[in-house]
Amino acid sequence: MLVPVLEAAPNATSDYTSRRLFNRLWRAYLRPHRGSMALAVLLMIIEGSTLAFLSYALKPLFDRVFVGGEIGAIWIIGSFILSLFLIRAATSVASRALLTSVAQRTAAALQVDLLRHILTLEGGFFQTNSPGQLIERVQGDTAAVQGVWTLLITGFGRDAVALVALAIVAIMVDPVWALVAVVGTPLLILPAVAAQRYIRRKVQHLRHQSERRATRLDEIFHGITAIKLNRIEGYQLDRFTQIISSIVSAETKSAASRAAIPALIDVVTGIGFFAVIMFGGAEIASGERTVGDFMAFFSAMSLAFQPMRRLGDMAGQWQIALVSLRRIYGLFDRVPAVRSRGAASLPEPADTGLRLTDVRLSYGDHEVLRGVTFTAEAGKTTALVGPSGAGKSTIFNLLTRLVDPQSGTIELGGTDIQHFDLDRLRDQFSVVSQDSSLFDESIRENILLGHTGIDDAALSRALEAAHVAEFAQALPLGLDTPAGPRGSSLSGGQRQRVAIARAVLRDAPILLLDEATSALDATSERLVQDALDRLSAGRTTLVIAHRLATVRNADKIVVLEDGAVVEVGTHDTLLARDGLYASLCRLQFSDEPRRQA
Repeated sequence: MLVPVLEAAPNATSDYTSRRLFNRLWRAYLRPHRGSMALAVLLMIIEGSTLAFLSYALKPLFDRVFVGGEIGAIWIIGSFILSLFLIRAATSVASRALLTSVAQRTAAALQVDLLRHILTLEGGFFQTNSPGQLIERVQGDTAAVQGVWTLLITGFGRDAVALVALAIVAIMVDPVWALVAVVGTPLLILPAVAAQRYIRRKVQHLRHQSERRATRLDEIFHGITAIKLNRIEGYQLDRFTQIISSIVSAETKSAASRAAIPALIDVVTGIGFFAVIMFGGAEIASGERTVGDFMAFFSAMSLAFQPMRRLGDMAGQWQIALVSLRRIYGLFDRVPAVRSRGAASLPEPADTGLRLTDVRLSYGDHEVLRGVTFTAEAGKTTALVGPSGAGKSTIFNLLTRLVDPQSGTIELGGTDIQHFDLDRLRDQFSVVSQDSSLFDESIRENILLGHTGIDDAALSRALEAAHVAEFAQALPLGLDTPAGPRGSSLSGGQRQRVAIARAVLRDAPILLLDEATSALDATSERLVQDALDRLSAGRTTLVIAHRLATVRNADKIVVLEDGAVVEVGTHDTLLARDGLYASLCRLQFSDEPRRQA
């Protein structure tokens, strides 16, 4: 069973058998490296077969040299054994270098593809899955899978070949001894199956706890100011300690269960050695078999001991990789709820006017929008106002298709927005919100956002229009000054002006302003509002504002309450109606004298 939330995706494939998962892994990531892998397998076959030759060489060493006294043969046999070790050393280095290269390249490709797929998922996905969960998918699960093909190739290319070759040597020496040596093998079957199931359960729990650890660290470091101000360092540390304790327990139990399989092999091998000594010792003492026979057989069994243990441990390692593969492909198989349905060749919209008709949206049983209908005329400013939770920000998410409505239509220039290519649709919008998302890069990189070919004149105009040049010149490195994690090196007003500079460079025909000045002081608000006024000139602009004074001059004001449009008009006409908007104005403006006092 897969772990929610990520692995319980309704559109995910339910059949995640070991064979299917490995086939998908092979086709997508391993097949391009089949030449390197084939060469590595060949080298490992040579490496594994040297053990059989080594054990077989002990028979003439004992019978001809140690017992028979043929001193001249010692140079031939010694040189042969030395050459085996040299070949084993060379093939070991070469095969490991090849497999490491394959493992690193395929793991890197898997991480890139997984992140690429996650970036196609809808906005609602990121509301239900924390950054810690997603980081653990891209980083933790791919790391767990990274060595699986190296493990399999090593196991089947070197250890299995060595085991088979050594078994052949043992059978050639004495087939009856070989049969006696494996008398305890049936004891392995049931305990090994039970151990693998237990490993799978523990690893599933461990991966889930690792997600919680990553999430907790992400929240602690991003909320460090609130933690310190509220003096909850101990509380957060206790929560983190509980998660770590759970991980330690799961890791310990998983390691113990993985070690159980090689331990069982130790027991079975010990039984086999005991049986051979009891059975074959009498034959050697009576002269029926030579000391060389016993040493060749005993060496073959001894050298087979480590390959058997590694193959036993491989079963546990595969269970770990299998859990991560199921989690990875559970995410790969999640189809984006929002995706391009129109052709990239669809003509540009006739104009930038927006119209919502009977738009409805629910999250579970909660109805967020209830038949919203209004029009935002091209080139004019439309303000969305209303109490918190009325659905204003949700409308912005619908316009940019971060989420799609369950019913109703949204039109851009008379065309349903779902008919546009998703990238082309989003190219029509610039968004400036209260929480400007800055990256831990330079101010310049935060403004350009990876776009190339922007000349210095265009950048300078954007800096002047957004009032960024005023503060950037005073910084030690100017535009190359790091913004810090989430823009923490800049003030709130500076972050907003950087976001506006982005929008100026983007030069999109539609501007969405979501509480862009609500958290600023009076001086910063004046500068940012001036920059926004310049930016919105000649553009279709939609504004969300709790400060109603900032939307008095809007061409149209749409008043929402409980997910429905209750009033539409200008500031003056809505005041005259004495409805919800007038009530909000009286409440807000009557508080201003008290705040100023």
